[in-house]
This record gives sequence, C-alpha cells and structure tokens, in this order.
Amino acid sequence: MTETTGYSPSQSAGGSGPGGETRNPALTRPRTDRMLAGVASGLARYAGIDAVIVRIAFVALTLLGGAGIPLYLAGWLLMPDEKSGRSIAGDVARDLRTGAGDL
Repeated sequence: MTETTGYSPSQSAGGSGPGGETRNPALTRPRTDRMLAGVASGLARYAGIDAVIVRIAFVALTLLGGAGIPLYLAGWLLMPDEKSGRSIAGDVARDLRTGAGDL
C-alpha cells in the first residue's frame, strides 16, 4: 500500500489560475523574512523551497569559486521589491532614459 502525505505535485503556494493550472508566486524580494536584501527569500518562495537551502547554496557558490556574491548582487539589482514592484536596475534605466541622471 502507498501512503498519502496530503500534498500533490499540482499544489503550489501561488494557488491555481483561471484554467485550474498552478502558478508560482511572483519573483520578488519580500519585505519580511530577509537577512540582507531578500534575494534568497524571494527565490525560495518562488521555487517553493526553504530559504535556508537557497542561502546555503549562495554560501557554497561563494566558497567554491566566488560566483555566489555576483549572483546575489545581480538578484538584488534585477528582482523587483515586493512592495513597489520595481527593481533597482529598472529605476536606474528609467532615470537614464528620461535624463534624470544628467548633471
């Protein structure tokens, strides 16, 4: 006999869409459950895993070649903030297009 755990692969934290398909939550940096900029928490929530696993992966990537720090910084720049829905890189690009960065 097989046991059921109450979880099916069709379930996700984001609920289901109009056609019954499952969807992931938006990839954003949350305001809560953050240690630095919220990149690991946002990735973990999006993937449906524990944030500790993502944080350990960033540390391992940093120690095994140094890729963890640039990847974290890229996530910080490119992932939008949960509250504003805007990313830092998007704000800079918008400022450069509108000329707000001119002296």
